[in-house]
Amino acid sequence: MNINASIIDQQVRAFAERQKTAIMEKANCKNDEAKLRSAAFVAFSVKTVLDLNEDEAVECLTEGGGDFGVDAVEVGEVQDGEFGVTLFQGKYKTDFDGTSNFPQTGIEKLIQAAGTLFDPYKKITVNRNLETKIESIRSLVSDGYLPQVRIIACNNGLIWNKEAQNLIDNAGFGEQVLFEHVNHDSLVSIIKSLKPVDDTLRLTGKAIVEEYDFRRVLVGKIAVAELAALFDRHGDRLLERNIRRYLGLQGNRVNEGIASTLKNTQEQTNFYFYNNGITLTCNQFQHNALQGENWSVKLSGMQIINGGQTCKTIQRTLNASMITTSKAAVLVRIYELPKEREDKKSEDDLVRNITYATNSQNPVDLRDLRSNDDRQRNLVLSIEQLGYSYKRHRSETAAKSTDISSATAAEAVLSIWRHRPQQAKFKTGEHFGKLYDIIFTADLNGAQVIAAVLLFRIAENKRKRPADDAPDFIRYASCFAAMIMGDLLLADLKIQLAQLDHTKFDESRRLIESKGEAYHAAAADKIEKALRALYKEEALSLQRLAAAFRRGDLIEMLRRKNVVPGS
Repeated sequence: MNINASIIDQQVRAFAERQKTAIMEKANCKNDEAKLRSAAFVAFSVKTVLDLNEDEAVECLTEGGGDFGVDAVEVGEVQDGEFGVTLFQGKYKTDFDGTSNFPQTGIEKLIQAAGTLFDPYKKITVNRNLETKIESIRSLVSDGYLPQVRIIACNNGLIWNKEAQNLIDNAGFGEQVLFEHVNHDSLVSIIKSLKPVDDTLRLTGKAIVEEYDFRRVLVGKIAVAELAALFDRHGDRLLERNIRRYLGLQGNRVNEGIASTLKNTQEQTNFYFYNNGITLTCNQFQHNALQGENWSVKLSGMQIINGGQTCKTIQRTLNASMITTSKAAVLVRIYELPKEREDKKSEDDLVRNITYATNSQNPVDLRDLRSNDDRQRNLVLSIEQLGYSYKRHRSETAAKSTDISSATAAEAVLSIWRHRPQQAKFKTGEHFGKLYDIIFTADLNGAQVIAAVLLFRIAENKRKRPADDAPDFIRYASCFAAMIMGDLLLADLKIQLAQLDHTKFDESRRLIESKGEAYHAAAADKIEKALRALYKEEALSLQRLAAAFRRGDLIEMLRRKNVVPGS
């Protein structure tokens, strides 16, 4: 028995038990324990690899017959004309020796999926879960956005064989489609990533060390081969979790440039000047200060907070190519932030701040960065007094119906009270960035947040579990429906939003409980009329519907019909 395979099986069984109802509905595997566990393994892999919560991971599931060999799909936000898509296929065995290869037939299906699903002009016949997601992707492609695809083949065994690798190499996808293998060993490695990494880095040439505000900083140069070897030893354990989540979801133009420079022996010397370098934090670093150059620096508790994409690309390029890179090096910055400092919380905040500052051009998650904001702290108290619990950190799980995560609160408030449903749905990466002050205004109170979340949950439930006779647009309309539901609630309360506070909370909750379904039905009717007015008699495909809710056309039509107030 392989110990890591056994560990993952325990994790998968526990995951399946916690999410049994949701997985059975999503993956169409009722009364089939083997299929339940297989789907749970896929969802667990999605959660672990992409750093999602359990509900988000289950929502990605698409398996259940007619799935084109794709068991889960995650779609990222548009960044610089590109958007990331991650496809998962899982193969889970009940024995735990970990010696079976990922099947070649599975790779063949994934290659076929990559060549078909992203072409808006190719007809497909797939299950409804997958179709909804694929048509959303195709609507983006039709609008000129470029998908960067990451395909993850996950199993509790070995990687695919050489014949399957030849199929991948000859598929002709280039750098736009990246195949990765994830198994029990890599999953355990990621789970262990919260444990500190201790290792020694061998620098090249001279380096400098300076003390600053009772902290130490080292700036030097490291050979790319040394970085590749470091990642071979520790993998994604080296990456700050906020960065790991987005690996592979960014455009590959930078990656192509890195690989091209490394492969060009004439350009390798210039790699140092072309690249922004990497940034690490650690609890302590030590070196021989009596040595003039080429230091060996011993680090404890190291973590890469910027340059993870560079490191991963270097590792892949060097492992895939027989090239000599003795001339290629990158700038490295090491910040010593001792864990023994009295104000440990301020050190954690500093790591988050450095992560954000050094990744300002990348889509890092800002939720933790904002978690200690006075507005977030005030909401904790305000919401707690009304019998609910506000979870402001990403690591906090919203397990009970009275738990509200700050991420859900942001999406609900932006949809309902700020009347920006398209930004709520498609700009989640900006909720704690550019949109933060719009969402979390100084006068936002606990009653408003809870009411918005309760309405949003109703709309989301209708999206995830649509009735058999529900119109197709319901699968895309939750944020829009929730917005209209909020206006209907205020109308029944006969108040303006500013008057919705703790004195009106009980009444608002009673109305949501008694009339929530009616609010949603009325909202759906208003949306349907707006869609008819917008598209006249045109037949609305899922692709067209996905685009309608992503663009601003529908919200403008709703404003013209006085369904929602103007901007």
